[in-house]
Amino acid sequence: MSTPGTRGRPSGLVIGSLVAISFGTVFVMVNSGGLPAPWPLVLRIAGLLVAALLLVGLFRVARQAPPGAQGPEAAGFMDRRYWIVVALEAVALFGGLAVINGVFDRPAVSVAWVAVVVGVHFFGLAAVWRMPRYHWLGAVMTALGVAGFLTHALGGDAGAVGLVSGVGCGAALFATVALALRDTTTRLPATH
Repeated sequence: MSTPGTRGRPSGLVIGSLVAISFGTVFVMVNSGGLPAPWPLVLRIAGLLVAALLLVGLFRVARQAPPGAQGPEAAGFMDRRYWIVVALEAVALFGGLAVINGVFDRPAVSVAWVAVVVGVHFFGLAAVWRMPRYHWLGAVMTALGVAGFLTHALGGDAGAVGLVSGVGCGAALFATVALALRDTTTRLPATH
């Protein structure tokens, strides 16, 4: 969502942040439902509040910061390498879910698989778009996916796996946007 060393608003900040906020919200909304009351409501309200605050921050930064210099990552969604990463992600995601749900009949760990695959895809995006922060996001999301599998292996139910792998990944996406916005605002010239 931001390229280090750029002046102004980094290329892809707005679109990348909107995508991350959207998927972060989906991760929280969908995966908090298996918890005992009142936690689904508490987490969903908190997720919506965080998403709203991030959107306000994003639109504020977008208004205040002119677009920065366009680096090699500016090709964004038009880059062939991006589409290769997405295609591999889709094959791994849907192939793995078919095996997890159809062969092993373990739907409780579906979100853990999603977290692992989405996490790994961020390593590819980090390389394609030269965005080191995506290595960290990829590592965190992959670890949360693995933690979800371990939670299930240790007797945790679908709600616990959803909390660890699903809500955790939503929080990781939100945190990544917050860090990108913070980094962008610290590079802006002071206005009075």
